[in-house]
Amino acid sequence: MQRITLTPRADWQTKVESMGLTYHSPEMMAPRTYWDESACYEFTSAEVDTLEAAANTMQGMCLAAAQHVIDHRRYAELEIPSDAIALIEWAWNAEPPALYGRFDFSWAGAESGQSPKLLEYNADTPTSLLEAAVVQWHWLEAVAESLPSKHSFLPFHTAKPDQFNSIHERLIAKWKDIKPFLKSPVYFAGTDEPEDILTLAYLQDTAQQAGVSTQPIAMLDIGWNEGRNSFVDLKEARIDSIFKLYPWETMMAEQFGVHALAVYRDMHWIEPIWKTLLSNKGILPILWELYPNHANLLPAYFEANIADYHGMRDFVRKPLHSREGANITVVRNSVTTVSTEGPYDGTRILQALAPDAVFQDRANQPRYPILGLWIIDQECGGMGIRESSGPVTDNLSSFVPHYFR
Repeated sequence: MQRITLTPRADWQTKVESMGLTYHSPEMMAPRTYWDESACYEFTSAEVDTLEAAANTMQGMCLAAAQHVIDHRRYAELEIPSDAIALIEWAWNAEPPALYGRFDFSWAGAESGQSPKLLEYNADTPTSLLEAAVVQWHWLEAVAESLPSKHSFLPFHTAKPDQFNSIHERLIAKWKDIKPFLKSPVYFAGTDEPEDILTLAYLQDTAQQAGVSTQPIAMLDIGWNEGRNSFVDLKEARIDSIFKLYPWETMMAEQFGVHALAVYRDMHWIEPIWKTLLSNKGILPILWELYPNHANLLPAYFEANIADYHGMRDFVRKPLHSREGANITVVRNSVTTVSTEGPYDGTRILQALAPDAVFQDRANQPRYPILGLWIIDQECGGMGIRESSGPVTDNLSSFVPHYFR
Protein backbone atom coordinates (compact mmCIF):
# COMPACT_ATOMS: atom_id res chain seq x y z
CA MET A 1 0.00 0.00 0.00
CA GLN A 2 1.53 3.26 -1.18
CA ARG A 3 0.28 6.86 -1.35
CA ILE A 4 1.22 8.30 -4.74
CA THR A 5 1.22 12.01 -5.56
CA LEU A 6 -0.31 12.88 -8.93
CA THR A 7 -1.20 15.86 -11.08
CA PRO A 8 -4.99 16.17 -11.34
CA ARG A 9 -6.52 15.92 -14.80
CA ALA A 10 -7.21 19.11 -16.68
CA ASP A 11 -10.77 20.27 -16.03
CA TRP A 12 -11.34 17.40 -13.62
CA GLN A 13 -14.28 19.25 -12.08
CA THR A 14 -16.30 19.02 -15.29
CA LYS A 15 -15.37 15.36 -15.67
CA VAL A 16 -16.61 14.32 -12.24
CA GLU A 17 -19.70 16.52 -12.53
CA SER A 18 -20.63 14.64 -15.70
CA MET A 19 -20.92 11.52 -13.54
CA GLY A 20 -23.10 13.24 -10.96
CA LEU A 21 -20.47 14.28 -8.41
CA THR A 22 -21.37 17.93 -7.98
CA TYR A 23 -20.22 17.95 -4.34
CA HIS A 24 -16.53 17.94 -5.23
CA SER A 25 -15.21 21.29 -3.94
CA PRO A 26 -17.26 22.58 -0.98
CA GLU A 27 -16.09 25.97 0.28
CA MET A 28 -15.75 24.74 3.85
CA MET A 29 -12.94 22.39 2.74
CA ALA A 30 -10.85 24.98 0.84
CA PRO A 31 -8.07 24.85 -0.17
CA ARG A 32 -8.57 21.07 -0.26
CA THR A 33 -11.34 19.44 -2.24
CA TYR A 34 -13.68 16.60 -1.42
CA TRP A 35 -12.82 14.67 -4.58
CA ASP A 36 -9.01 14.62 -4.48
CA GLU A 37 -7.14 13.15 -7.44
CA SER A 38 -3.90 14.93 -6.56
CA ALA A 39 -3.08 11.60 -4.92
CA CYS A 40 -4.12 7.97 -5.03
CA TYR A 41 -3.35 4.75 -3.22
CA GLU A 42 -1.71 1.77 -4.90
CA PHE A 43 -2.22 -1.74 -3.52
CA THR A 44 -0.92 -5.12 -4.50
CA SER A 45 -3.44 -7.77 -5.53
CA ALA A 46 -2.53 -9.72 -2.40
CA GLU A 47 -3.42 -6.72 -0.24
CA VAL A 48 -6.79 -6.45 -1.95
CA ASP A 49 -7.37 -10.14 -1.27
CA THR A 50 -6.55 -9.50 2.39
CA LEU A 51 -9.04 -6.65 2.63
CA GLU A 52 -11.79 -8.56 0.85
CA ALA A 53 -11.33 -11.55 3.15
CA ALA A 54 -11.34 -9.32 6.24
CA ALA A 55 -14.61 -7.65 5.23
CA ASN A 56 -16.31 -10.95 4.44
CA THR A 57 -15.14 -12.37 7.75
CA MET A 58 -16.45 -9.34 9.62
CA GLN A 59 -19.82 -9.61 7.86
CA GLY A 60 -20.25 -13.15 9.10
CA MET A 61 -19.12 -12.22 12.60
CA CYS A 62 -21.44 -9.20 12.73
CA LEU A 63 -24.43 -11.30 11.75
CA ALA A 64 -23.49 -13.76 14.49
CA ALA A 65 -23.18 -10.86 16.94
CA ALA A 66 -26.64 -9.62 15.97
CA GLN A 67 -28.03 -13.10 16.61
CA HIS A 68 -26.28 -13.05 19.99
CA VAL A 69 -27.91 -9.72 20.91
CA ILE A 70 -31.31 -11.14 20.00
CA ASP A 71 -30.79 -14.46 21.75
CA HIS A 72 -29.52 -12.83 24.95
CA ARG A 73 -31.76 -9.77 24.73
CA ARG A 74 -28.94 -7.27 25.12
CA TYR A 75 -31.00 -4.43 23.65
CA ALA A 76 -30.63 -2.11 26.63
CA GLU A 77 -26.85 -2.03 26.20
CA LEU A 78 -27.40 -0.70 22.68
CA GLU A 79 -30.12 1.73 23.82
CA ILE A 80 -32.64 0.08 21.50
CA PRO A 81 -36.17 1.42 22.24
CA SER A 82 -38.33 -1.24 23.83
CA ASP A 83 -41.08 -0.61 21.26
CA ALA A 84 -38.71 -1.65 18.47
CA ILE A 85 -37.57 -4.98 19.91
CA ALA A 86 -40.43 -7.14 18.65
CA LEU A 87 -40.08 -5.63 15.16
CA ILE A 88 -36.32 -6.17 15.10
CA GLU A 89 -36.83 -9.81 15.97
CA TRP A 90 -39.63 -10.17 13.42
CA ALA A 91 -37.55 -8.57 10.66
CA TRP A 92 -34.49 -10.63 11.57
CA ASN A 93 -36.46 -13.86 11.18
CA ALA A 94 -38.51 -12.76 8.16
CA GLU A 95 -35.39 -11.61 6.29
CA PRO A 96 -36.93 -8.70 4.34
CA PRO A 97 -34.78 -7.11 1.61
CA ALA A 98 -31.51 -5.51 2.71
CA LEU A 99 -29.21 -3.77 0.28
CA TYR A 100 -25.81 -2.58 1.40
CA GLY A 101 -23.42 -1.41 4.10
CA ARG A 102 -19.86 -0.18 4.55
CA PHE A 103 -17.14 -1.36 6.91
CA ASP A 104 -14.49 1.19 7.84
CA PHE A 105 -11.04 -0.31 8.34
CA SER A 106 -7.68 1.14 9.30
CA TRP A 107 -4.59 -0.38 7.68
CA ALA A 108 -1.18 0.74 6.46
CA GLY A 109 -0.72 -2.23 4.13
CA ALA A 110 1.03 -5.58 4.23
CA GLU A 111 4.47 -4.08 4.90
CA SER A 112 3.18 -2.72 8.23
CA GLY A 113 3.13 -6.27 9.58
CA GLN A 114 -0.38 -5.65 10.95
CA SER A 115 -3.81 -6.96 9.95
CA PRO A 116 -6.59 -4.61 8.82
CA LYS A 117 -8.49 -3.39 11.89
CA LEU A 118 -12.23 -2.80 11.95
CA LEU A 119 -13.20 0.66 13.19
CA GLU A 120 -16.97 0.46 12.73
CA TYR A 121 -19.80 -0.75 10.52
CA ASN A 122 -22.00 1.76 8.69
CA ALA A 123 -24.78 -0.73 8.14
CA ASP A 124 -27.77 1.58 7.83
CA THR A 125 -27.03 4.86 6.00
CA PRO A 126 -23.55 4.84 4.45
CA THR A 127 -22.65 7.55 1.94
CA SER A 128 -19.64 8.20 -0.39
CA LEU A 129 -21.15 5.50 -2.61
CA LEU A 130 -21.22 7.26 -5.99
CA GLU A 131 -17.56 8.16 -5.60
CA ALA A 132 -16.58 4.59 -4.79
CA ALA A 133 -18.76 2.85 -7.37
CA VAL A 134 -18.53 5.13 -10.40
CA VAL A 135 -16.33 8.21 -10.18
CA GLN A 136 -13.09 6.52 -9.18
CA TRP A 137 -13.63 3.80 -11.80
CA HIS A 138 -13.89 6.36 -14.59
CA TRP A 139 -10.86 8.14 -13.13
CA LEU A 140 -8.87 4.92 -13.42
CA GLU A 141 -9.98 4.35 -17.01
CA ALA A 142 -8.78 7.84 -17.89
CA VAL A 143 -5.38 7.76 -16.15
CA ALA A 144 -4.45 4.06 -16.05
CA GLU A 145 -1.66 4.25 -18.63
CA SER A 146 0.07 7.10 -16.83
CA LEU A 147 -0.03 5.65 -13.31
CA PRO A 148 3.36 4.86 -11.78
CA SER A 149 4.14 1.83 -9.67
CA LYS A 150 6.18 2.13 -6.51
CA HIS A 151 6.23 -1.67 -6.20
CA SER A 152 9.18 -1.98 -8.54
CA PHE A 153 10.37 -5.10 -6.78
CA LEU A 154 7.40 -7.02 -8.16
CA PRO A 155 7.95 -8.87 -11.42
CA PHE A 156 4.49 -7.84 -12.66
CA HIS A 157 4.80 -4.15 -11.78
CA THR A 158 4.01 -3.14 -15.35
CA ALA A 159 0.70 -5.03 -15.37
CA LYS A 160 -2.34 -2.92 -16.21
CA PRO A 161 -3.74 -1.36 -13.03
CA ASP A 162 -7.10 -2.58 -11.80
CA GLN A 163 -9.48 -1.45 -9.07
CA PHE A 164 -11.23 -3.28 -6.27
CA ASN A 165 -14.65 -2.28 -7.48
CA SER A 166 -17.68 -4.26 -8.62
CA ILE A 167 -20.05 -2.13 -6.55
CA HIS A 168 -22.18 -0.84 -9.42
CA GLU A 169 -22.81 -4.26 -10.95
CA ARG A 170 -23.54 -5.81 -7.57
CA LEU A 171 -26.07 -3.13 -6.66
CA ILE A 172 -28.00 -3.61 -9.89
CA ALA A 173 -27.95 -7.38 -9.42
CA LYS A 174 -29.23 -7.00 -5.86
CA TRP A 175 -32.09 -4.73 -6.93
CA LYS A 176 -33.08 -7.34 -9.52
CA ASP A 177 -32.99 -9.96 -6.79
CA ILE A 178 -35.27 -8.06 -4.40
CA LYS A 179 -37.58 -6.50 -6.99
CA PRO A 180 -40.23 -9.28 -6.68
CA PHE A 181 -40.54 -8.53 -2.94
CA LEU A 182 -41.24 -4.81 -3.40
CA LYS A 183 -44.40 -2.89 -4.26
CA SER A 184 -44.09 -0.18 -6.93
CA PRO A 185 -43.02 2.49 -6.84
CA VAL A 186 -40.08 2.31 -4.45
CA TYR A 187 -39.69 5.72 -2.82
CA PHE A 188 -36.19 7.10 -2.19
CA ALA A 189 -36.18 9.41 0.79
CA GLY A 190 -33.55 11.48 2.54
CA THR A 191 -32.49 14.94 3.66
CA ASP A 192 -31.20 17.88 1.66
CA GLU A 193 -27.58 17.28 2.66
CA PRO A 194 -25.39 17.24 -0.51
CA GLU A 195 -23.87 13.83 0.23
CA ASP A 196 -27.30 12.34 0.89
CA ILE A 197 -28.72 13.80 -2.31
CA LEU A 198 -25.88 12.28 -4.36
CA THR A 199 -26.18 8.87 -2.72
CA LEU A 200 -29.96 8.75 -3.13
CA ALA A 201 -29.83 9.79 -6.78
CA TYR A 202 -27.22 7.15 -7.53
CA LEU A 203 -29.05 4.36 -5.71
CA GLN A 204 -32.29 5.33 -7.44
CA ASP A 205 -30.46 5.10 -10.77
CA THR A 206 -29.16 1.60 -9.99
CA ALA A 207 -32.68 0.52 -9.04
CA GLN A 208 -34.05 1.88 -12.32
CA GLN A 209 -31.36 0.05 -14.26
CA ALA A 210 -32.64 -3.11 -12.56
CA GLY A 211 -36.17 -2.40 -13.79
CA VAL A 212 -37.51 -1.08 -10.47
CA SER A 213 -40.08 1.71 -10.65
CA THR A 214 -38.89 4.55 -8.39
CA GLN A 215 -40.06 7.86 -6.95
CA PRO A 216 -37.90 10.44 -5.10
CA ILE A 217 -39.29 12.15 -2.00
CA ALA A 218 -37.86 14.31 0.78
CA MET A 219 -38.19 12.93 4.30
CA LEU A 220 -40.03 16.13 5.27
CA ASP A 221 -42.56 15.53 2.49
CA ILE A 222 -43.64 12.14 3.82
CA GLY A 223 -47.06 12.48 5.41
CA TRP A 224 -49.20 10.34 7.65
CA ASN A 225 -52.84 9.63 6.77
CA GLU A 226 -54.59 8.70 10.00
CA GLY A 227 -57.74 7.42 8.31
CA ARG A 228 -55.84 5.13 5.95
CA ASN A 229 -53.26 4.22 8.61
CA SER A 230 -50.43 4.70 6.14
CA PHE A 231 -47.62 6.97 5.06
CA VAL A 232 -48.38 9.00 1.93
CA ASP A 233 -46.60 11.25 -0.53
CA LEU A 234 -47.56 14.82 -1.47
CA LYS A 235 -50.29 13.50 -3.76
CA GLU A 236 -51.71 11.33 -0.95
CA ALA A 237 -50.52 8.17 -2.70
CA ARG A 238 -49.78 5.35 -0.25
CA ILE A 239 -46.11 4.52 0.36
CA ASP A 240 -45.58 0.77 0.55
CA SER A 241 -41.88 0.39 -0.33
CA ILE A 242 -39.20 2.86 0.66
CA PHE A 243 -35.45 3.22 0.72
CA LYS A 244 -34.63 5.77 3.41
CA LEU A 245 -31.21 7.33 3.79
CA TYR A 246 -32.15 8.31 7.30
CA PRO A 247 -31.04 6.62 10.53
CA TRP A 248 -33.50 4.34 12.23
CA GLU A 249 -32.51 5.65 15.67
CA THR A 250 -33.32 9.20 14.57
CA MET A 251 -36.59 8.26 12.92
CA MET A 252 -37.81 6.30 15.93
CA ALA A 253 -37.21 9.30 18.20
CA GLU A 254 -39.26 11.67 16.05
CA GLN A 255 -42.98 12.47 16.08
CA PHE A 256 -43.94 9.98 13.41
CA GLY A 257 -41.60 7.25 14.62
CA VAL A 258 -44.47 5.59 16.46
CA HIS A 259 -46.30 5.21 13.14
CA ALA A 260 -43.22 3.78 11.41
CA LEU A 261 -43.16 1.05 14.04
CA ALA A 262 -46.91 0.52 13.98
CA VAL A 263 -47.06 -0.19 10.23
CA TYR A 264 -43.61 -1.72 9.84
CA ARG A 265 -44.91 -5.20 8.96
CA ASP A 266 -47.16 -3.74 6.24
CA MET A 267 -44.34 -1.94 4.42
CA HIS A 268 -41.00 -2.74 2.81
CA TRP A 269 -38.23 -0.73 4.45
CA ILE A 270 -34.68 -0.62 3.10
CA GLU A 271 -32.63 -0.88 5.17
CA PRO A 272 -34.64 -3.18 7.50
CA ILE A 273 -34.91 -2.25 11.15
CA TRP A 274 -32.59 -5.04 12.34
CA LYS A 275 -29.74 -3.02 10.87
CA THR A 276 -29.98 -0.90 14.05
CA LEU A 277 -28.07 -3.68 15.78
CA LEU A 278 -25.08 -3.37 13.45
CA SER A 279 -24.99 0.37 12.78
CA ASN A 280 -24.77 0.83 16.54
CA LYS A 281 -21.20 1.15 17.85
CA GLY A 282 -22.23 -1.00 20.79
CA ILE A 283 -21.77 -3.96 18.46
CA LEU A 284 -17.98 -3.41 18.68
CA PRO A 285 -17.56 -4.42 22.35
CA ILE A 286 -19.93 -7.32 21.74
CA LEU A 287 -17.77 -8.47 18.81
CA TRP A 288 -14.67 -8.26 21.01
CA GLU A 289 -16.45 -10.22 23.72
CA LEU A 290 -17.47 -12.96 21.26
CA TYR A 291 -14.18 -13.02 19.30
CA PRO A 292 -11.46 -11.87 21.72
CA ASN A 293 -8.06 -11.19 20.15
CA HIS A 294 -9.35 -11.66 16.60
CA ALA A 295 -6.76 -10.31 14.17
CA ASN A 296 -9.21 -7.87 12.54
CA LEU A 297 -10.72 -6.51 15.76
CA LEU A 298 -9.57 -3.87 18.22
CA PRO A 299 -10.27 -4.27 21.94
CA ALA A 300 -13.55 -2.49 22.68
CA TYR A 301 -15.63 -2.08 25.83
CA PHE A 302 -18.70 -0.27 27.07
CA GLU A 303 -17.45 2.74 29.01
CA ALA A 304 -19.56 1.86 32.03
CA ASN A 305 -17.75 -1.48 32.42
CA ILE A 306 -14.61 0.06 33.86
CA ALA A 307 -13.24 -3.26 35.11
CA ASP A 308 -13.04 -4.54 31.52
CA TYR A 309 -10.72 -1.88 30.17
CA HIS A 310 -8.75 -0.98 33.29
CA GLY A 311 -5.24 -0.05 32.23
CA MET A 312 -6.04 0.79 28.57
CA ARG A 313 -4.16 4.03 27.91
CA ASP A 314 -4.59 4.51 24.15
CA PHE A 315 -8.18 4.52 22.93
CA VAL A 316 -11.01 6.32 21.18
CA ARG A 317 -14.23 7.17 23.01
CA LYS A 318 -17.32 7.00 20.75
CA PRO A 319 -21.07 7.48 21.37
CA LEU A 320 -23.25 4.63 20.19
CA HIS A 321 -24.72 6.71 17.36
CA SER A 322 -22.07 9.28 16.48
CA ARG A 323 -21.74 10.21 12.79
CA GLU A 324 -19.26 12.21 10.70
CA GLY A 325 -16.66 12.24 13.46
CA ALA A 326 -18.87 14.04 15.99
CA ASN A 327 -18.35 13.69 19.76
CA ILE A 328 -15.15 11.64 19.37
CA THR A 329 -12.34 11.70 21.93
CA VAL A 330 -8.87 10.35 21.13
CA VAL A 331 -6.70 9.45 24.11
CA ARG A 332 -2.99 8.64 23.87
CA ASN A 333 -0.99 7.60 26.91
CA SER A 334 -4.02 8.56 29.02
CA VAL A 335 -3.99 12.14 27.68
CA THR A 336 -6.76 13.51 25.47
CA THR A 337 -5.22 14.60 22.16
CA VAL A 338 -8.36 15.15 20.07
CA SER A 339 -11.91 16.01 21.11
CA THR A 340 -14.67 16.85 18.63
CA GLU A 341 -17.99 18.52 19.31
CA GLY A 342 -21.41 17.34 18.21
CA PRO A 343 -25.00 16.56 19.16
CA TYR A 344 -24.58 12.98 20.34
CA ASP A 345 -24.71 11.92 23.97
CA GLY A 346 -25.71 8.85 25.95
CA THR A 347 -23.80 5.60 26.23
CA ARG A 348 -20.24 5.51 24.94
CA ILE A 349 -17.77 2.81 24.10
CA LEU A 350 -13.99 2.74 24.31
CA GLN A 351 -12.09 1.21 21.41
CA ALA A 352 -8.32 0.72 21.41
CA LEU A 353 -6.40 2.87 18.96
CA ALA A 354 -5.57 1.10 15.73
CA PRO A 355 -1.91 0.76 14.71
CA ASP A 356 -0.77 3.91 12.95
CA ALA A 357 -1.82 4.21 9.31
CA VAL A 358 -0.39 7.58 8.36
CA PHE A 359 1.05 8.71 5.02
CA GLN A 360 2.70 11.96 3.90
CA ASP A 361 1.37 14.33 1.25
CA ARG A 362 3.35 16.53 -1.14
CA ALA A 363 3.93 19.09 1.63
CA ASN A 364 5.04 16.38 4.07
CA GLN A 365 1.84 16.79 6.05
CA PRO A 366 0.20 13.68 7.57
CA ARG A 367 -2.76 12.05 5.83
CA TYR A 368 -4.88 9.41 7.55
CA PRO A 369 -6.72 7.05 5.16
CA ILE A 370 -9.79 5.05 6.17
CA LEU A 371 -10.59 2.10 3.92
CA GLY A 372 -14.32 1.80 3.30
CA LEU A 373 -15.19 -1.77 2.25
CA TRP A 374 -18.62 -2.08 0.71
CA ILE A 375 -20.91 -5.02 1.46
CA ILE A 376 -23.63 -5.79 -1.08
CA ASP A 377 -25.72 -8.94 -0.71
CA GLN A 378 -23.58 -10.11 2.22
CA GLU A 379 -20.29 -9.97 0.28
CA CYS A 380 -17.59 -7.37 -0.13
CA GLY A 381 -17.68 -5.79 -3.57
CA GLY A 382 -15.27 -2.88 -3.53
CA MET A 383 -13.43 -0.13 -1.70
CA GLY A 384 -13.47 3.63 -1.32
CA ILE A 385 -10.90 5.63 0.65
CA ARG A 386 -11.61 8.71 2.78
CA GLU A 387 -8.53 10.67 3.82
CA SER A 388 -8.12 13.22 6.63
CA SER A 389 -5.49 15.56 8.04
CA GLY A 390 -6.05 14.06 11.50
CA PRO A 391 -7.07 10.78 13.09
CA VAL A 392 -10.83 11.51 13.02
CA THR A 393 -12.71 11.12 9.73
CA ASP A 394 -15.37 13.82 9.38
CA ASN A 395 -17.24 15.88 6.79
CA LEU A 396 -13.98 17.67 5.89
CA SER A 397 -12.30 14.43 4.81
CA SER A 398 -11.47 13.89 1.14
CA PHE A 399 -12.22 10.96 -1.12
CA VAL A 400 -9.04 9.62 -2.77
CA PRO A 401 -9.13 7.01 -5.57
CA HIS A 402 -7.16 3.76 -5.60
CA TYR A 403 -5.89 1.00 -7.84
CA PHE A 404 -3.98 -2.24 -7.54
CA ARG A 405 -1.57 -4.26 -9.65
